[in-house]
Amino acid sequence: MDFDQLLIQLFGTAEIADLAPERLSAGIDRLQVQLGLERDGGRRFALWCLAYMLGAAPDLDVAFEDEADRDSARDFMDSVDRQIAEDR
Repeated sequence: MDFDQLLIQLFGTAEIADLAPERLSAGIDRLQVQLGLERDGGRRFALWCLAYMLGAAPDLDVAFEDEADRDSARDFMDSVDRQIAEDR
């Protein structure tokens, strides 16, 4: 899954930092719908990661049936949170 193409598909641009709030909100809505419909594990994980970075990810037990997937998501969360703390 190409990240820039995903952003363009969901938000209409690869530069979401510059989006008006209503366009960002609409893109997040599309992201959540796509996440709910996605059955491919890798694509679902990628969508969930993007949702997490935007503060819109569902709880792990809702998003992932498999414990290994939930563990991978926790690892991702920890990595992102560490990076944010280092950048401050």
